[in-house]
Amino acid sequence: MTTSTATRPIAALEAMFAANRAAGRKAVAPFVTAGDPDPATTVAVLEAVARAGASLCELGVPYSDPIADGPVIQASYTRALGSGITLEKVFGAAREAAGRISMPILAMASYSLVFRRGIDRFVADAVAAGLAGFVVPDLPVEESDDLDQACRSAGLALVRLVTPTTPPERAAAIAAKSTGFLYCVSVAGVTGARTELPPGLIDRVKWLRTQTDVPILVGFGISGPDQVKAVCEVADGAIVGSALVRLVAEQAAHGPAAVTAAVERFVADLVAAAHG
Repeated sequence: MTTSTATRPIAALEAMFAANRAAGRKAVAPFVTAGDPDPATTVAVLEAVARAGASLCELGVPYSDPIADGPVIQASYTRALGSGITLEKVFGAAREAAGRISMPILAMASYSLVFRRGIDRFVADAVAAGLAGFVVPDLPVEESDDLDQACRSAGLALVRLVTPTTPPERAAAIAAKSTGFLYCVSVAGVTGARTELPPGLIDRVKWLRTQTDVPILVGFGISGPDQVKAVCEVADGAIVGSALVRLVAEQAAHGPAAVTAAVERFVADLVAAAHG
């Protein structure tokens, strides 16, 4: 499948980053678990995130054995799977949200899900759902050529991750292949809200800038406005996951309106910090 330049899904992501650079803005990229508590609420949350001014959103595809996610996101995946979320429902929610908002949405999915469905089918389904690309945290760069080629042909981003323990030579290779943006993992370990930025992060981001021309976003452990502001002083944006997923879980018992109101307030505060 080959996509024309005019209709490349990644173009929306590239245009957003270009507009941010022109306006002196930084990106806030919330993470939302698909299907927690249900697909309809997920669509409403994506709309709320967009209204609050987020630049893009990562839509987590629930998986029974996540390797990089901490207890908050793991629990959300368990709830979503227990409620009957399927890949078809994830794509359906993405399609519905993409039809209502212009904010780019990327799926964060384990490669096992991609492989099981088949690369070509997974990529085609993502394009049909209006996704801008993928983040595949457990796909080694050495084994990524098939998915990389399929994404490039379809005009999808394939975001790569660099961690604090990635050796410089390998980090350079990963950065060179990342499209859309480069995901700089702030800490070794799993996702989860933390209160301080780790030492060495600023220097690592500065070095990564010498290895790639794509924007660099920092994630893992970014939980509030103060951290977003600090990250955005050096990076092109911040990814906030566990804190938002926890907020959705806390408000779910009060109904979708309470969830979306809380999400919109929370993300608006993050956006204000990023732009400040």
